[in-house]
Amino acid sequence: VAALTAGVSAYAANPFSDVTPSDWAYQAVVDLSEQGVVEGYPDGTFKGERNITRYEMAQIIARMLAKEDQLNAEQRATLDKLAGEYADELANLGVRVSNLEKKVGNLYWSGDARMRYQDNAIDAADGWNGRMRINVKGQVNDSTYVQGQLTSNMDFKSNKEDETKVTFTQLFANHDFGTAATVRLGRQPIAFGDQGGWLYGDSNGYDGAQVAFHLGKKVDVTTGYGRFNASDLDAVKTADAFFARGAADINVANVGVDYIKFVGDKADGDYAGNELIGANLTIPVSDFRVFGEYWKNTTADDNDTAWNAGLGYGKLNLKKPGSFKLDVAYNDVDENVFFGGTGLQTNVLSYLTKDTATNVTFWNAIAEVALQKNVYLHGEYAFDVSTEGNTKSEEDAWTVSLNYKF
Repeated sequence: VAALTAGVSAYAANPFSDVTPSDWAYQAVVDLSEQGVVEGYPDGTFKGERNITRYEMAQIIARMLAKEDQLNAEQRATLDKLAGEYADELANLGVRVSNLEKKVGNLYWSGDARMRYQDNAIDAADGWNGRMRINVKGQVNDSTYVQGQLTSNMDFKSNKEDETKVTFTQLFANHDFGTAATVRLGRQPIAFGDQGGWLYGDSNGYDGAQVAFHLGKKVDVTTGYGRFNASDLDAVKTADAFFARGAADINVANVGVDYIKFVGDKADGDYAGNELIGANLTIPVSDFRVFGEYWKNTTADDNDTAWNAGLGYGKLNLKKPGSFKLDVAYNDVDENVFFGGTGLQTNVLSYLTKDTATNVTFWNAIAEVALQKNVYLHGEYAFDVSTEGNTKSEEDAWTVSLNYKF
């Protein structure tokens, strides 16, 4: 901490009653006090033999942030790292570190890694695979940033080197018009479906543009246009689509509505002309939550609905080892609603896209528990699977993965 100060006179008066000139840190303590970085305790002591708390350290960092213009480049780099490490404590103290986050030309890195085993259904081979994603955010100015995501997937059961590829799964520009609206352009994430984005949910969600309107703190309306490139159906990936969605927090519940329209008419392709409308509801009750969702394809003659209903408990906090969440839901999905690219890590919905099934029903359980800071275990289990019209045997499916955030 002393290395971050600009330095003052070595002849400054001793500010604390329990610090003497013979103490090894005497000059550093005096300098920091003169700079206003450390203030000691109300009784006039410094308590140098006592371990400080993270909040006390955050207060020191906050005072140094106010003097950032007095620091050299090396000191500022150290301060940036400290501000990132203590960001939560600074936020709780009401200190904003946006001045660090919005510097022109700055790049910010983050990412995650996963080791996963999958026991698949519909006669698919079991999977043992890994994934690493690296996110980079470049702050252009106070209202604009560009973000990219590099993803590498690896199949540990395969020895083929060409199966391990690094791809850009995200690349988009984000511009805020004050607090009223946000515009995004490029390859960006999107999810439809309340449980793991079960209807559609992938980090490289779609290529296109969207505008989000922020109507106060509790209502958002978003519209977008593009192509859902994460689908496992080629007909979907080549079809343009318009979507609109609204979400509101009405205190006793969170409600949402969704609309997806594939451009054109049915004569233009398998998915052209399809129109999907959905509505969802989540009601928090203490540590529990009750949720449900309903979707309908308004242009299909049959097999045109999908719905789920479930119960959840707990909340995962990656900073608190031992924290956990659990969600269990019943799902009933028709073929004319599901358009591939599910966010679920089990493959039971593939009966609808890789087989001849017209309907799939199943129970789905998703559990996550924080094992260490930024390390958590994720598990999914799809059971009591029942289908209509399929040519494969009905099977349960499950997956477990160890995940790391950095």
